[in-house]
Amino acid sequence: MIRVLVAEDQSAVRAGLVLILRSAPDIEVVGEAADGERAVALARELRPDLVLMDVQMPRLDGVSATRQVVAEGLADVLVLTTFDLDEYVFGALRAGAAGFLLKNTEARDLIEAVRAVGRGEGLIAPAVTRRLIAEFAARPVREPTVDPAVLDALTRREREVLACLGGGLSNAEIAGRLDMAEATVKTHVSRLLGKLDLRSRVQAAVLAQELGI
Repeated sequence: MIRVLVAEDQSAVRAGLVLILRSAPDIEVVGEAADGERAVALARELRPDLVLMDVQMPRLDGVSATRQVVAEGLADVLVLTTFDLDEYVFGALRAGAAGFLLKNTEARDLIEAVRAVGRGEGLIAPAVTRRLIAEFAARPVREPTVDPAVLDALTRREREVLACLGGGLSNAEIAGRLDMAEATVKTHVSRLLGKLDLRSRVQAAVLAQELGI
């Protein structure tokens, strides 16, 4: 079972999300929160596998709540928002969110997203991935916020995989591009995340974009 905490300030929307998730036999909703502070408190108390986190919430916004949950290693975070390209999204991804979906996502896609993150696979809504990457590319060139020297710990192959993550490729797509088994890709992703002290492949993709690799 994938244990999920739902954090959403609008009660009707939250009820709908809970109803959708409870329709899946392998997902258990263990708690609900109407604001960011409550979301962090419940994550500490319940230790869910995943927090479904709204971006805009009272008392503590979803980005700040995500940062706390990830920093304390309480759970993976799947961010839900009505906004597809804004600083909330970039902030959430930099904070370590494992995935990002729009609120108009179909019910079956929401369930599959929760399952994907539950398996340890980062996820960004397919309709947004290319635009998200294009947004990074279109930004003025600036000094990276991360020291490029962090890449020195990676092997050549791991750098290639990281570059593919930055391009928004799935494990299967990376396997095809680099001519390796998908299981090998997963191993490389796991190793590079550990070496770079990152929580998710989405966070790795953001790093790759910011370093321009």
